[in-house]
Amino acid sequence: MLKVRLSIYFWVFLGIFLLASFFLPKVKFESTALTLFSVNSFLYGFYIAPILSAQKSRIEELHKIVRAESNALFAMALNSKSYSEKFHKEIIAMLSGYINQVLATRGIGGGEEVYEHMISESLSQKGKDADSAKKFLDQLIANQTNRSNLAMQISNKVYSNEWWIMFVLFSITLSFVLLLDTGKSIFMSIVKALLCTGLSMLILILVKLSSLTHKKATKMWDPLKKLSDTKFYRLD
Repeated sequence: MLKVRLSIYFWVFLGIFLLASFFLPKVKFESTALTLFSVNSFLYGFYIAPILSAQKSRIEELHKIVRAESNALFAMALNSKSYSEKFHKEIIAMLSGYINQVLATRGIGGGEEVYEHMISESLSQKGKDADSAKKFLDQLIANQTNRSNLAMQISNKVYSNEWWIMFVLFSITLSFVLLLDTGKSIFMSIVKALLCTGLSMLILILVKLSSLTHKKATKMWDPLKKLSDTKFYRLD
């Protein structure tokens, strides 16, 4: 469905609604029904923008948070080169384990156990690695902001019943337009079919945009993947 060109859908919808406008029974609406139609149409138009903008802003924020955490992990790995060779290898191993667990979970609490283990290891370091462990611990604590923001954004659901409400409003608007008695004018029947086609195309475009946005969301983990694949050599 999403791979079909919009121009093809346009002509298919137009043909369907032209037939419907000529053969469906016509209804003369009273003023109260027309008022209801106006209110429903307003709600339909008003409701679309918040759904799309909320989804887009959430995905963009997730990208920023994951990028920020990737930068923080990259800095930890980079700084660890100045530590002792043993502690450096331990840090790289722990960071790799953390990233692998986050990528495997991709949800709230991903990598929590490994992250807590890194903090515990930093606190337990004694002797010559104590100062290095304190620097590493400070970086881990600073990165907690990114982890908290990520958990909050992932738990913040954009969709619950929004699409159901929008489809109900769309169906009511479409039904009013199709059943509206415009007389015997062929021109008005064509206009009515064009209006229904436009309403249907709007829903279809939103579905396509939603699919593209979710496809974009899967790429937010790319910085972490690159860190893992290159063994903390580069982000992109």
